[in-house]
Amino acid sequence: MSRFFISASGTEIGKTFVTSTLITQLRAAGHSVDALKPVATGYDPREPERSDSGVLLAALGRPIDTRLIEQITPWRFKDPLSPDMAADREERSIPFTQLVDFCAERPRVDVTLIEGIGGIMVPLDSSHTVLDWLEALAIPVLLIVGGYLGTLSHTLTAVGMLRSRGQELAGIIVNESADQPVTLVETANVIARFVEPAPVLLLPRLQGTDQAPDLLPLLAPYL
Repeated sequence: MSRFFISASGTEIGKTFVTSTLITQLRAAGHSVDALKPVATGYDPREPERSDSGVLLAALGRPIDTRLIEQITPWRFKDPLSPDMAADREERSIPFTQLVDFCAERPRVDVTLIEGIGGIMVPLDSSHTVLDWLEALAIPVLLIVGGYLGTLSHTLTAVGMLRSRGQELAGIIVNESADQPVTLVETANVIARFVEPAPVLLLPRLQGTDQAPDLLPLLAPYL
């Protein structure tokens, strides 16, 4: 069984789209797949199908209901804030040890995808960030970044932080932003020079996962 963590250089970069795309492509290739979105903020229980958890359940071919959302996303918060702030507003917390244990290896599937929240330095509580979560899991990381102005600094900072903690970078996906100063290829070429030997793939803006390029080469060395 293989596990991967899907993280990003910031928020609203495309983690859920990439995770659902990987689910679709893995299932089409004959792999059994599970996906987790352990922590979610900005969650509206009146519209579960619009949540990140709902999108992942749909890609897995499962019904979108409260019970199944609870199974993949046990920590859900109303306000669209960092997890520590959103939890604090509800007088709740995210117990770090329980979070790590929840992501432990699960039997009977070939691949488990764990989608993070926000960027790698987003606080989970008063003393832990997503990067601490990654370090505790010690599994390969796929980093999703954008093509917007400023992405080079954000991307290389994220890569530097990951490598400073000894995290294995399975690859980087450069997701096309709505507004970007240069082409996606130009941005990816600069990033690739600084992150070798990690592979870099391009993801243009698409209407659905069925139009996405093949992302499985990033996972292939681990399958």
